[in-house]
Amino acid sequence: MIKPSWIHYSLTPPPQPFKPSNSMRPLILGSSSPYRQELLERLHLDFTVDAPDIDETPQPGEIASDYVRRLAHEKAEEVGSRHQDALIISSDQCAELNGQLLGKPGTHDVAVEQLRRLSGQEATFLTGLCLLDTGNGTCRYSESPHTVYYKELNEDAIEHYLQSEQPYNCTASFKSEGLGISLVHHVSGDDPTALIGLPMIRLIEMLREAGLDIPGAD
Repeated sequence: MIKPSWIHYSLTPPPQPFKPSNSMRPLILGSSSPYRQELLERLHLDFTVDAPDIDETPQPGEIASDYVRRLAHEKAEEVGSRHQDALIISSDQCAELNGQLLGKPGTHDVAVEQLRRLSGQEATFLTGLCLLDTGNGTCRYSESPHTVYYKELNEDAIEHYLQSEQPYNCTASFKSEGLGISLVHHVSGDDPTALIGLPMIRLIEMLREAGLDIPGAD
């Protein structure tokens, strides 16, 4: 019997212990907003939703920037109290018109009143974004301002828009991703997704800073 001059072994390395990466930590969206959920889904990341339960009433004399900062942090902290070693995304938005805050109308009548006030005016929308790392307590915060220049709105235009979109859960009744864009002359800002409620450009930067691998975000 002829013996081979060499023998080839195909060896499979022994399995290595699993080491979870930072990118596999739980990602939590602290919001009940379907618009924010839809925006976050664009990143194709696994996340869960945990809606915060806080009082969103403005404090006496509170200006827009202080208001969105406070609520974004309070939402993140309230949700974060239920999740260890997780990344919590929270956001808050308000509009400011002539020094007065405008929030979500909630009802048709309030929406009509808001749009009457906004007709022909210039309003500032502020969106506060917070990313809380409950593992080390780090909290990143960013604020995205947008200036919205409204057309003169007559009663028919207001009613048609409200019946079509029913934007009663949108800040200042402005559904920018829908027919609301027909109400304005011009929008000035650096991230159109901020007007929908979640500034995606800055959020991607924050998630990468926190160690998540965002495809296509090099």
